[in-house]
Order: sequence, then structure tokens, then C-alpha cells
Amino acid sequence: MSAEFRSRRRVAFSETDAAGIVHFANFFRYFEDAEHALWREAGLSIHPGQSGIGWPRVAASCEYHRPLRFEQEFELSVAIVEITRRAIRYEGTITLGGERVASASWKIACVNKQPDGSMRSADIPAEIRERLDPYVRRPSDTGHRTSSPQ
Repeated sequence: MSAEFRSRRRVAFSETDAAGIVHFANFFRYFEDAEHALWREAGLSIHPGQSGIGWPRVAASCEYHRPLRFEQEFELSVAIVEITRRAIRYEGTITLGGERVASASWKIACVNKQPDGSMRSADIPAEIRERLDPYVRRPSDTGHRTSSPQ
């Protein structure tokens, strides 16, 4: 079983600047959408209605290798590269026609929501760990999962 989740999508005009080039901040949205799709495929939601836990981002970086333009259809791949007791680290890539467009790394932390609105670091629940485990990239992984275009 492969740990990489892949999906395809098309650049919407609202995601571009006046020149029709995707604004850099939208790359983070693309990666976050793919991360949430990975969770759904694992039978989870990153934000279930009455959950007492949350998943704030604690780090994120992206390298841009070439632009994306309006109407281009591109592929996203996301993999979990590390799950610690209290955090999950991802890596993602956006490609167009086999060429790398952007690569990113981000980390989310598991927190308990407090009655006063604050958050405290918490252990990742065992059920979530178990469901996400098949998506952890291991050195022997070579394949991928694919979802239909959006």
C-alpha cells in the first residue's frame, strides 16, 4: 500500500492575479485541500463538529519552481513523512506535465481545546494514528493513491 495521496485540479480565475498567474498564497490552500482529502480518504475529518481537539499549523514552507496559470490542470501529491506523539509533518508537491511547480512542507500539532478558548498540546488519539498510518511515507513506498479531478 502506498503512502502518497494524489489529486488533480484546475486553476480557477479567482486564484490568479491580473496576469492570470496563481498568487503564491493559493499554493498553501491547494496543499491544505489535499491534506483534508487525505484525511477523508482515511475515514476522518480534520475538523469534526463537536471534537475537543484541534490541529493548528505550527510550521509551513513552500518553494516555487515555476508559475501556474489560469485554466491549467495540475497534480498534487501529499504524504505524511512523520507522526510523533503530538504532531504530524507532511510533504507535498505540485506538478504540471511532469514538471515540478512547487514543493512544500508543513506541520500540524494536536491540541485540546480549553473552555477559555486556549489550546493545550495533546497526544494524537490512537484511532487517528491508526487510520493515518497507511499514509505515512516509508523508504520502500513507490506507488500512489489518486482521487478524481475537482
